[in-house]
Amino acid sequence: MNLSFEALGLSEALVRAVTELGYTTPTPIQQQAIPAVLSGGDLLAGAQTGTGKTAGFVLPILQRLATQNAPAGKSRRPVRVLILTPTRELAAQVGESVRDYGKHSKVNAAIIYGGVSINPQISALKRGADIVVATPGRLLDHVGQRTVDLSQVEVLVLDEADRMLDMGFLPDMKRVFALLPRTRQTLLFSATFSDEIRTLAASLLKNPAMVQVAARNSTVDATTQKVVLVDRGRKSELLAHMIKSNNWFQLLIFTRTKHGANRLAEFLNKHGVTALAIHGNKSQGARTRALTEFKSGELQALVATDIAARGLDIEQLPHVINFDLPHVPEDYVHRIGRTGRAGATGEAISLVCADDKPLLTDIERVIRRQVPREIIAGFEPNPNERAEPIVRQRGQGKTERGQRDRPQRSSARRPSQGQPRKNGSAQPARPQSSKPNGQPVRNVDAYAKPKHAKPASQTRRPADSASTVRTNIPGLLQPSHRRGR
Repeated sequence: MNLSFEALGLSEALVRAVTELGYTTPTPIQQQAIPAVLSGGDLLAGAQTGTGKTAGFVLPILQRLATQNAPAGKSRRPVRVLILTPTRELAAQVGESVRDYGKHSKVNAAIIYGGVSINPQISALKRGADIVVATPGRLLDHVGQRTVDLSQVEVLVLDEADRMLDMGFLPDMKRVFALLPRTRQTLLFSATFSDEIRTLAASLLKNPAMVQVAARNSTVDATTQKVVLVDRGRKSELLAHMIKSNNWFQLLIFTRTKHGANRLAEFLNKHGVTALAIHGNKSQGARTRALTEFKSGELQALVATDIAARGLDIEQLPHVINFDLPHVPEDYVHRIGRTGRAGATGEAISLVCADDKPLLTDIERVIRRQVPREIIAGFEPNPNERAEPIVRQRGQGKTERGQRDRPQRSSARRPSQGQPRKNGSAQPARPQSSKPNGQPVRNVDAYAKPKHAKPASQTRRPADSASTVRTNIPGLLQPSHRRGR
């Protein structure tokens, strides 16, 4: 059944905005979610990534704000809608959708996330924001500074809720939930439904409508998937060969670690492929510039960790490459979901060596299909290559996905070694552990901190200090300082 946007009950202003963006027919998730949200009840919705979930909640929310007045309260223009997202990139994308769909409506929105100056966000909140799109960490920073009031929120949206749980945001989310009115509409959207998500939904939602337009953890049929078998030490060489021989452009490549992303981008540049890396250790300015150049076609390849597996909406992205397979099989679904979006076709290629085969087995079990294998002439794998265990290094798995959108807390209040305690006694210095050769062991992540890093209390910059970091995210001014990670 193909309904029009008018038939779903949307206003003329919203239909006009959608039409101007080139959309004429709602996707299956939109056909089911929009009426459910307009009814005012809670909703638990799941669909394959790239099928239009964002419009499925943004459009009916804009309709609600346009047709219903805010209840009387202490704020003249209260925050009526709160949309929580797991990453900065997804927050920016949802905020852009709010502006695009609401351009003929009198709705103000504020986008809140870390890594940029908090001051323009404070100004936007002071002007009045009907909708706040935020990452949990930076939102709690505003709560702590009393620059946002959540006591009159009418609609709460959790976008990519499973990703927020996976990144360890549940404690922050619970703090946010405690600040919201008990009587509200709650919408939970996700590409996958894990048991943890169902538990969260049971605690938050009241008699929710259920919408799921595709099988759990299924992949988009428009995306062609294949595995290319290769030896461990020849992956980079094979990738450069494939890019050049096929003349590929706009190629999104996923690695397992931040260091691996940096190393691969450097290798590709040395071999004539323009590439940049994007991951949690990059500044927000660097991440924004890389995405802008990639979307415009200036950049041939973007090498990313799973920070880019959600929220990146790149029109007509033709290829996704899994240089490394993810530890979590469901992340494979989100990675390859960056291509084959909105009815377009795409190709997802995974480079698999002997080490990766157990991960490939887990992925195929989750997606309920076997991915075809292929061997490239000149790169035939050694059948006798022995698999080596994939070690979860610092910055991988839960640690990397747990990159918080918050500034590090200062440790200035803790007495340092040799300094007197409050009672006047000195704190004894802790002895350093040693290696067998007698050298002291340094507990420092070589990729996260400089060798002689100062304490956080000495390195945090004042709120009004200048910075050369720029961002191209609409609605955010040039930051006066960087905050968060």
